[in-house]
Amino acid sequence: MLNSPFFDVLLLAMIAGVILFRLYSVLGRRTGNERPPQERYGLNAPVQKSGQKTGGDNVVAIPDRSTQRAQAAIEKPIDPVARGLLDIKLADRSFDADHFIDGARHAYELIVTSFAAGDRSALRPLLNGEVFGAFDGVIAGREKRGEKVEFTFVGLKDAKIVTATLKGRVADITVSFAAQFISATQDTSGAVVEGDPKAVRDVTDIWSFERDVRAGDPNWTLVATSGEG
Repeated sequence: MLNSPFFDVLLLAMIAGVILFRLYSVLGRRTGNERPPQERYGLNAPVQKSGQKTGGDNVVAIPDRSTQRAQAAIEKPIDPVARGLLDIKLADRSFDADHFIDGARHAYELIVTSFAAGDRSALRPLLNGEVFGAFDGVIAGREKRGEKVEFTFVGLKDAKIVTATLKGRVADITVSFAAQFISATQDTSGAVVEGDPKAVRDVTDIWSFERDVRAGDPNWTLVATSGEG
């Protein structure tokens, strides 16, 4: 009959051998050709930029940001007005189209009101030399004839940008104004020679404004006018 202590030791040795064999089967043996842990988990995987070919499945493709920036720089709106406004914005980061329209609306009211009143001092800083000369000529003619203008600005129904361009450092924006006002010109006797003091008149004016985008002065100058109605 086997010695009981010896039998116990033999049994434990057999159990340990079975456990070691199973661990060996699961974990395997190191051969010296194993990939480092970082590679197995993708930490050192090579990075591939867009457009590069890859020879393995472990290459991670990411967009080429320099290419994206270059494409964004050359992609411009198809609409000529939007493209022109973008050119102006790129040349003058402080430019904002909505802010410009607000300023143009205020300038329109000030100019037509000052023109009717013959106020040259208010008109001069808002107009270029050519436009001021034309306005001044009309005012001088009224003064010579002794005429007086009764003018009431009713309001603007609409104001929208119709053209926008950047030529060198000069930005040019043309705005269409749909306005309403009451206007009547009277002679020295008080008789109405033009307009109607009781009728609201609908007028569409097309005005062009310019500004040097590199100048310190943020104000725009009226450089051309045309109208209808």
